Amino acid sequence: MTDGVERSDGTLARYKRPLLYVMGPLYVVAGVLHFLVPETYAGVVPPAFPEPIALAYLSGLAEIALGLGVLVPRTRRLSAWGLVALLLAIFPANVYMATSDVVVGQVTGSTRVLASLAVWARLPLQAVLVLWAWWYTRPVEGSG
Repeated sequence: MTDGVERSDGTLARYKRPLLYVMGPLYVVAGVLHFLVPETYAGVVPPAFPEPIALAYLSGLAEIALGLGVLVPRTRRLSAWGLVALLLAIFPANVYMATSDVVVGQVTGSTRVLASLAVWARLPLQAVLVLWAWWYTRPVEGSG
C-alpha cells in the first residue's frame, strides 16, 4: 500500500516525505493565524476585492483544510492541487503588499528596509510554494 509519496533514489525525492510533514502543518498554522488576527490578513487584500475580512477567513479556512488534506494519503493530490490554486488566488495580495505601503508603511526606523525587502522577496517565494505544493500532485511512481 502506498501513501501517495514517491519513492525514488533521487536526491530531492528523499526529502519529499519529510517536507510533506513540514508543509501541511505550516499551512494549518498560517490558516489559524487568519482567525487570530484577521485584520492583518484583511489589510493586505487589494482594495478591488470585496469583503476583506470574509476573504481572510475564507483563505484561512482553506489553508487549514488543505494543510490537513495533504497529510492524508487519500486526499493528498486533490489537496495539493487546492494549495496550488489557493497560492495563485492570493498572489494579488502579495503584489499589493509589495507595491503599496500597506505593510512597509507600518514599519519605522531601520527595519523599514528589511520589511520592504521581505514583501518583495515574498513574490518569488510564492513560485517556490506553488512548486512545492505541485510536487504532491504528481502520481506516485509506478502507479500511472
